[in-house]
Amino acid sequence: MGGLVFTGGPIWTGRGGERAEALAVREGRILAVGGETHVRAALGDERFDVVGLGGRMLMPGFHDAHVHPVSGALERLRCDLSHVHDRAGYLRAVGDYAAANPGREWVTGGGWSMSAFPGGLPRREDLDAVAPGRPVFLPNRDHHSAWVSSAALERAGIDAGTADPANGRIERDPGGAPTGVLHEAAMDLVTPLLPEDTDEDYDVALMEAQRYLFSLGITGWQDAIVGAYAGARDQLGTYLRADREGRLRARVAGALWWERDRGAEQIPDLIRRRAEAGGEGRFRAGIVKIMQDGVAENFTAAMLEPYVGLGVCGTSNVDPARLREYVAELDRAGFAVHFHAIGDRAVRECLDAVAASGNTGRHHIAHLHVVHPDDVPRFGALGVTANIQALWATHHEQNDTLCVPYFGPERAGHQYPFGAIARAGGRLAAGSDWPVSTPDPWQAIHVAVHRTEPAGSAESGWPDARTPMLPEQALTLEQALRAYTAGSAYVSGLDAQIGDLAPGKAADLVVLDRDPFAPGSPLHDVRADLVFIDGEPVHER
Repeated sequence: MGGLVFTGGPIWTGRGGERAEALAVREGRILAVGGETHVRAALGDERFDVVGLGGRMLMPGFHDAHVHPVSGALERLRCDLSHVHDRAGYLRAVGDYAAANPGREWVTGGGWSMSAFPGGLPRREDLDAVAPGRPVFLPNRDHHSAWVSSAALERAGIDAGTADPANGRIERDPGGAPTGVLHEAAMDLVTPLLPEDTDEDYDVALMEAQRYLFSLGITGWQDAIVGAYAGARDQLGTYLRADREGRLRARVAGALWWERDRGAEQIPDLIRRRAEAGGEGRFRAGIVKIMQDGVAENFTAAMLEPYVGLGVCGTSNVDPARLREYVAELDRAGFAVHFHAIGDRAVRECLDAVAASGNTGRHHIAHLHVVHPDDVPRFGALGVTANIQALWATHHEQNDTLCVPYFGPERAGHQYPFGAIARAGGRLAAGSDWPVSTPDPWQAIHVAVHRTEPAGSAESGWPDARTPMLPEQALTLEQALRAYTAGSAYVSGLDAQIGDLAPGKAADLVVLDRDPFAPGSPLHDVRADLVFIDGEPVHER
């Protein structure tokens, strides 16, 4: 492998605001970084190819700390609704897909937004009209609800007499008949009937996801659910095959799925799965994902006080006392725990569980839609990383109409407190939750810094989209970039290899199309011109 020298533009090292003039790579590792004279001296008489930056910025590759790549790519390859933003568009897309794929028994895919429908709830009759007689199963963007057709309900035997499952809810009309939306575990009434994806389907999807993420400057990620969930099959074998065959170039940490209907008896299985992944290749699996609650839009996010006017407080998927026991056992077994927590009660339950454990792992809590102010300083005190999905921290229609009215004014002021957590000494990591939202890190970084919708986004037409949401919770560009690089590498246990630019670390690098620190530089449309893994190019724009 030949050597490279990067020069002629700013180099953001990710190390305490440090900048450099040049960087050299040899045999896939960073050889030297710093001033031009220092780097040239480190080269000695060796010949290196020069990459002229031309004023563009070089930085570490992004590491997405919460993403679902296989699911995201499968949706891109099927009935993809993520690029459509209204009811009419969804129905056109479903109808077109159904017509173009008459041989597919089921219409699957997903990516619809709740804000496109009154109360966030589409109807089965719409699907019946555009895909007559076809069973349709389409998860929404956050994958906590699914839109289903009458044929899908009939095949699953779901009718007015069907009871809601534990941790799930069937939307119904006043007479009790299902209307076509299934929340949380109610999706599992249908998912066993879906056509089973093949190994080949998943292999193709992982390679498409890797290609797409590389194009955005993302050189590694933490897969937030490695296991069977909401109709998706277990991806562990997919990653192991890709790693073994040399097709997996990204550095990936897998968060093994904690099955909500089981308890501590599953820990030996998790230990076995971790051992299968090993620790020497591109994929490792030393993390466990526990989904402690749902989402606010369907009132399954666990709140300390009832939703305004509803008298319900959401759902804790794992009993808090049991959660403390499980986290302590996982900690002793050497696992980091990746919690999903949307509501303030769920956040507190996760922090309490870490506090009661040995707390030796790199535990982190994702999403953090609402955090009680009393719990903000606990992140730093406990060493729990806030795994943020910054793109959501704006005024947009789904949040302002389906969440905020039910939070009330006080709780609305507790949303996405990234700045407060950082000021209190908490560590930040960052991810996208793709396919829930775009994996483009610069869209999220714009929101983290400005707390407004990026220009041209699906939600930018909302009247308050240009008004900052809680601007005191904004991050600096430096903080946002560190969250997306060093912070995310840390929670994936990869910080010895990646996350900043230092001699000896892997040359996973991105050349941007500009210097985003330049005054007035728009952040939302920064692009990756060149992307390298181990000093080898994997993307060129």
